Amino acid sequence: MGAQVLRIKQILKDNNVSRSFVWREEKAGRFPKRIKLGARAVGWLKTDLDEWLQSLKNRD
Repeated sequence: MGAQVLRIKQILKDNNVSRSFVWREEKAGRFPKRIKLGARAVGWLKTDLDEWLQSLKNRD
């Protein structure tokens, strides 16, 4: 079984964040790296997103 890849709509829905938030965090290097799925499609590895969320919890 391969790694689970999440698309932007799922990330926005599951984490209650905006596209602009994801873009800003990516630009600043604080969001997991996207992976190219096709000519016009990107996604993020669920494991990378889980680690990112855990790091946010650990900051508090």
